[in-house]
Amino acid sequence: MSAPSSHSFAEERRAAIMDMLDRTASVQVADLAQTFGVSAVTIRADLDALEKNGKLRRTHGGAVSLSKRLTVSIQDRRVNVNVEAKQAIAGAALELVDNGDALLVDSGTTALEFVRVLDRRSGITVITADMTIANFIDESLPAVDAILLGGSLRKGHRYLYGPLATRSLEILHADKAFLCPTALVPGFGLMTNYEQMAEVKASMMGAARQRIVLLDSSKVNGKGLFRFGSLTDIDAVVMDRDPSGIVAAELDAIDDDARRPRLIIARP
Repeated sequence: MSAPSSHSFAEERRAAIMDMLDRTASVQVADLAQTFGVSAVTIRADLDALEKNGKLRRTHGGAVSLSKRLTVSIQDRRVNVNVEAKQAIAGAALELVDNGDALLVDSGTTALEFVRVLDRRSGITVITADMTIANFIDESLPAVDAILLGGSLRKGHRYLYGPLATRSLEILHADKAFLCPTALVPGFGLMTNYEQMAEVKASMMGAARQRIVLLDSSKVNGKGLFRFGSLTDIDAVVMDRDPSGIVAAELDAIDDDARRPRLIIARP
């Protein structure tokens, strides 16, 4: 009887990796290498092959399930839209994070992409009302500390809101807040579609030394019902691109240089 081929071992290992993703939503190269008793190079090759076959999506240091990541807040049904743009925004936003920072992180898919890259910094604490983000940190970012704000659960949306959340923010003072509006409406401000979430976002802005907006270009001049802040309330806007220069024009219209936020366009 012939010995099993290295190809058959690889197929078995990759099938096992997919079984793990069905249960945990994300995996890390180092953990897989230890589990299967192979090198990190071998595991990276497995993950690259599975991604090529449309089975998963590679991340820095591991991979995530294409199905499990759909548990992100359903307020943002654009979870599979502009993924590359959101990843570029996350990479650019990371440049604003220093080792040891305490970060308030908003809810949504762009916020989740940002959190995925925080393992590139050390001593980070993330404070969030988003349960998907808290779960991801618990499962995949052992070096990142997490504080989950209290409050009422908006069922189906996986985030917390209400007086317990906003009162928690009254006793916190983070280094930076990373906010993700539903839309930026020129001449009006930063928008979201749920009144109670607007309150949480506004409270986050008040509980941080610096405020950074993560905004993919599809949300410029989009729809939003509740205003939670203006461009003069923030310190920076990080975007994948500025369609027709709309955001740059909004910033140029701010007369006070001290109140004009930076515009950062992410590299592709």
